[in-house]
Amino acid sequence: MKTEENNNRIDPASGAIIMAIGIFLYASIDAFTWVNHMTAKILSVSLIGLAAFIYKSLIKQLLSKSDRVLLLSKPVPSFVMGSWVAGISVLSNVAVKYFPDLSVAVQVVMLFNTLMWLGFMASCVYQFKELMKRPTAHSIHGVVLLATVATQSVVIFWVKLYPSLPEGLLVGAISLGTFFYVIGLALIIVRYGRGNRWTLVEDWPSTNCIIHGALSITGLAIVSSELLSGRIMMVFWLVVFVLLIGVEWLEMVRAAKRVRKLGWEKGIFTYHVSQWSRNFTFGMFYAFTMTMHDNPYYLNSFYPFHEEFLHVWAWIVSLFLIAEMGLWVGSNRSLLDSKSKERVS
Repeated sequence: MKTEENNNRIDPASGAIIMAIGIFLYASIDAFTWVNHMTAKILSVSLIGLAAFIYKSLIKQLLSKSDRVLLLSKPVPSFVMGSWVAGISVLSNVAVKYFPDLSVAVQVVMLFNTLMWLGFMASCVYQFKELMKRPTAHSIHGVVLLATVATQSVVIFWVKLYPSLPEGLLVGAISLGTFFYVIGLALIIVRYGRGNRWTLVEDWPSTNCIIHGALSITGLAIVSSELLSGRIMMVFWLVVFVLLIGVEWLEMVRAAKRVRKLGWEKGIFTYHVSQWSRNFTFGMFYAFTMTMHDNPYYLNSFYPFHEEFLHVWAWIVSLFLIAEMGLWVGSNRSLLDSKSKERVS
């Protein structure tokens, strides 16, 4: 039985919830013309309220020495702090999109977020060193790529609010995120290629979708900065698209195996906070493709395909998001029911 204290704790990866819903409000929602601006504003305010609750709880836990030591002492789980940085970055972009008058206040928030990102970078350097010492001793997965996601999320906001920033700063930050991606992906490959025996059902977590999601946000950072040519970005987009198909094909195989072994409910309809990472990566690929598609600088032979793809992908992003919200609500309802029973007994 869970104690009341444990029930009040929030998962350190909860920043992914803000990332997933935020990227939908930032990009994919525009595909649904029947959603008026006022409705989008209301949803944005609701997200801001949810974010305030989540980050208040995360900060409270971070101030607790025992929780802080527990998080930082484990190399792989420590990377979930990247979801805190990326969540604030995405939320800041949403706030500026729907409430441009708040841009000054948002800049202040992003100043603190940038400082948090710098602290997270220091943690990433240390934790990557620890992982590289014994890569097969840890169950490394896609969460380590949040180092890339956090970095590129900050760059995207910088580009949007500070268009006069030196190009060298943008190139340096994007390169740092890409460097972390290469290290993280190499560690993941070593973990699955040379590590302990593993199974797709038990040892392939939802966070592995960040393998393509981290590249999507890197692509968005690049096209937002217009740092590379249209031809290079066309090839880059193709690489991300192929990775997305490959990773999600593995996910479908995994889902089928889990259903056969555990049944429908436990196999795929049981909520876990890591599932939000898929919603974020799907939404980020939409944002990357949309931004590239709308910028004449990146006009290429895939333009007609992107036009049709974006219509279909917007629905996929929204349907997966609705499904995840349903699992989330169902999970919280079960928790509330169990609390009620405990009070009665």
